[in-house]
Amino acid sequence: MSEHSNEPFDEMMRRALAEEADRIEPADALPEIRARAHAQRRPAARRPWLMTVGAAAIGTAAAIGAFTVFNGDQNTANDGDAVAGPGTTTTASRAPSSASVSPTPSPVATLPPATAPEATTAPTERGKPEQVVKGALVPIYWLGDRAGTKSVIVGPKPSTQARSTVRLYRTWAKVSGRPAVEAVRIMTSKQPGDPDYYSVWRGAEVNTVTRSEGVVTVDFKELPATDLDADTADVATQQLIYTVQGALHNSSEPVQVTQRGRPGAKLFGQIDTTEPLSRAQAADVQALVSIDSPAEGQTTASPVTIQGTANAFEATVNYQVTNLKTRKSTKSFVNTKEGLKFAPFLIELKLTPGPYQIDAYLISDADGTISDADTKTIFVK
Repeated sequence: MSEHSNEPFDEMMRRALAEEADRIEPADALPEIRARAHAQRRPAARRPWLMTVGAAAIGTAAAIGAFTVFNGDQNTANDGDAVAGPGTTTTASRAPSSASVSPTPSPVATLPPATAPEATTAPTERGKPEQVVKGALVPIYWLGDRAGTKSVIVGPKPSTQARSTVRLYRTWAKVSGRPAVEAVRIMTSKQPGDPDYYSVWRGAEVNTVTRSEGVVTVDFKELPATDLDADTADVATQQLIYTVQGALHNSSEPVQVTQRGRPGAKLFGQIDTTEPLSRAQAADVQALVSIDSPAEGQTTASPVTIQGTANAFEATVNYQVTNLKTRKSTKSFVNTKEGLKFAPFLIELKLTPGPYQIDAYLISDADGTISDADTKTIFVK
């Protein structure tokens, strides 16, 4: 798939999400939702209904990109820029890993606004910096676990779990300043609004993002100190690449990672940064089903419009809507515009006031189990 083939859908999603953001009241209903939900169920049971499909047992699924609400002066963010990218996969030298880290997300953190960048766009020794903008909508990518899996963080022994248990989940953020710099800053220092997402880039501190001769250079003051298993390190590296390229509206330019101007440091103890790194195929690293809006913890009016993206077998996306107060559930399905490729889907629901859990999921054609899922908890006024 070429770089240009996704541009109309990218812009359509940006406009749709901006319109949806204007329609939704950004009241923070998440505490009330969680209080009601926890009164009805154990905290760990994010998706109790996912335990069986036929005779198959399924674990808790990772949620996928939606409006992430940041506190303070930060604006509403949501995930949804079209997903497929050029097919060059990152190849990297890998070294043994030794440390362990927990992927458990913590509540959204409030961070002071970034200092307004200077308006100059003069070239630096690494290339030309971005233009300063105001109110740009940029994608932010996070890590999350596929349905029934756990991410593999290396401990004393090598991991034996299957590849691709970790996926990228996209959100959106409205930023002012240099878009890619601000996007990376959010990715490395914020907590996502959805508790099913996390980042292993904590501790990293971005310096500049510049472009020169078809290469994007992301320079860090500090890189993350976390060591990961090889497969998780690959997806975590793609988290940076997808976020930067999305902010720059260009998925073809490889990303050179440097620390204080020097390449070659090992990312997560695995990825060689001596040479620029390219974007992997979306189907290899990105979540296969995603609820783009409404947001996790968002308050909205009925009818509720659920927008998402999926790469679904036979273009079929299943969904379940559960009233967290009455425990009444409704199941159905909807079709994407095309099957076996990333395409949008739309669900219209008339809901009575109250807290709801919205689940969108794919069912494996091989064994009937849930292979991928996304969950959002909302409040209907």
